[in-house]
Amino acid sequence: MNPRPTPVATLKVKVVPGASRDRIVGMLGDALKVQVSAAPQRGKANEAVVRLLAQALGIKPTAIALVGGAAQPRKTFSVSGLRPDELAARLAQVP
Repeated sequence: MNPRPTPVATLKVKVVPGASRDRIVGMLGDALKVQVSAAPQRGKANEAVVRLLAQALGIKPTAIALVGGAAQPRKTFSVSGLRPDELAARLAQVP
């Protein structure tokens, strides 16, 4: 028997680095707006976004991978272990 494939969801994120605190602001068009206090240098802001998303979604940071826009404000992340509908439901519960 073939094992079930691991579900993967894609998440578009608009990142605002250098903010006063780390937080998920909410939806901005088709992307999730996220503010992080880390500077956009040497991947520090990207790492902060991964940690923040993992905490908000209740998953391990290793389940989140940056797949596009590493040096851009608009980024695309893949989230392993969650179907798109599960991802949307968890994001809807984020205060």
